[in-house]
Amino acid sequence: MFKEYYRLSRPINALAGCTAVFLSGYVAGAASWWPVVLAAVTVLLITISTNAWNDYIDIEIDRINKPDRPLPAGLINAQGALTFSITGSILSLVTAAFINLPAFLIALGSNILLYIYSWRLKCTVLLGNAAVATIIALCFIFGGVAANNVRPTLMLAVTVFFAIMGREILKTMADYKGDLQQNCGTIATVWSNRISGIFVTIFLGITAASMILTYFSEEYSPVYLFIIIFFIFPIFIYVAFNAATNVDGQKLERNSLLMKYGFFVWFLAVALGAGLAV
Repeated sequence: MFKEYYRLSRPINALAGCTAVFLSGYVAGAASWWPVVLAAVTVLLITISTNAWNDYIDIEIDRINKPDRPLPAGLINAQGALTFSITGSILSLVTAAFINLPAFLIALGSNILLYIYSWRLKCTVLLGNAAVATIIALCFIFGGVAANNVRPTLMLAVTVFFAIMGREILKTMADYKGDLQQNCGTIATVWSNRISGIFVTIFLGITAASMILTYFSEEYSPVYLFIIIFFIFPIFIYVAFNAATNVDGQKLERNSLLMKYGFFVWFLAVALGAGLAV
């Protein structure tokens, strides 16, 4: 049973959020790491609780798109997933309260927005995508708040917002069949996968420009530029090409996963760029 709740929480997503908090705390020059640790735990709890809520809401869609997920596969019952979700959200507010008031308010707002996203905003054109992108971008602001120095994290948050917009639209393309059968009006089902692919390319292009701008505005070490040009940008080009050529849903899902792992490479680039800056 523990294994299934572990899968329900989507640990890679949670790990990415925690890494983002630690990275932003590092970039912000945290004087004390205890608040940053609490911020990472808060993000972990928010992520796993809202992932469970999302699966609870999307159980019928997942029977088509992702039948091996714990809920549609019958490995966890709906009530168990709901209880798991609510418990995680409450605990996230408790840990955030020990950081400071702004952190608590961000955690509260993030929980509310993510619950509304799965309940109402997911099946909208771009609004749901923007909600998710905003929450993930806030992870970087959150780390800066915990470190009492938000400014160095702002460009990172902007970059992540546009990158997640591209990835979220890509995911709507991958989920096209299930969303269409369940009358879920995403950008892919309403405007078509072809138009969605154009938006993916645009947002990835903006992300690339933002990454370059970050290099100059934050005066990072050239190693940052090397990593994004030779490792991140090829991923963007590959994903954009597949999105534009309207490949099958399974390949788009793999592209989405590729982007997720690409974020960890970008995290490394930021850490090295900031750490080795003259």
